[in-house]
Amino acid sequence: MTAPMETAEGDLDTDVIIETESPWIVLVWNDPINLMSYVTFVFQKLFGYSKEKATELMLDVHEKGRAVVSNGTREKAEADVARLHEHGLWATMQKDD
Repeated sequence: MTAPMETAEGDLDTDVIIETESPWIVLVWNDPINLMSYVTFVFQKLFGYSKEKATELMLDVHEKGRAVVSNGTREKAEADVARLHEHGLWATMQKDD
């Protein structure tokens, strides 16, 4: 049986920096078509928000013109935007800087 091979401390490449993907955010924009009650319903249905949280986000959309409704990887943001579009809401995504 042989002894484990020893390595010098400097052998490992610890200078490599792992760059993680920046999170993405999904924005819902105010529109002249959808009722506030419908927007609240969609937020509850798609994201599982409580009625209070969904109402708060809907009011941000209504009063400020937009609200961040989700965040995550680019793929998740793309899927969330597509689902919001399927429900008739105006939505976009962008990197969260």
